[in-house]
Amino acid sequence: MTASISSTQPQTLKRNVLGARRLSNIFWATVLTLGGLGFALAGASSYLKTNLLPFSDPTQLVFIPQGIAMGFYGVVALGLATFLWVVISLDVGGGYNSFDKDSNRLQIVRKGFWGENRHIEIEHPLDDATAVRVAIKEGLNPKRTLYLRIKGRPDIPLTRVGQPIPLSDLENQGAELARFLQVPLEGL
Repeated sequence: MTASISSTQPQTLKRNVLGARRLSNIFWATVLTLGGLGFALAGASSYLKTNLLPFSDPTQLVFIPQGIAMGFYGVVALGLATFLWVVISLDVGGGYNSFDKDSNRLQIVRKGFWGENRHIEIEHPLDDATAVRVAIKEGLNPKRTLYLRIKGRPDIPLTRVGQPIPLSDLENQGAELARFLQVPLEGL
């Protein structure tokens, strides 16, 4: 009686990519909303000479220049907050990377803004992948990104934008993907 040992390796590798729905974005959108609302109400209170804020009395402000400046800051902050809330609700940048050996396809999917580019999808045969590249830039604005090299195309980023990934996680993800695709890992 012979026993056969089969090496069953996974045939599909799928990694989700975090988009704009991050705690830091929600925090800053909330701060901008509350701050902008406070400044806008202070400017309006100064103009109307009616107190619209329960915690202070901005009716004592002279409308020009203090009240108008407060109103301007409020409108700008509310505009930025609105933009952030829209980006968070659309989850811009979110998606997944999928590599399937059975169908010999790699698929990179991301969400964008409304319109023609709302759903961004890149598909290629797995055989077109030539390498996995790790890009590390330390300093004031650190950048740690994983890229996929594909024949005839610019490098495709595979990791999230924003907060840098811990170096050990980046190395592990890169090594795992390079092993799965059986391509070299560059940049380490």
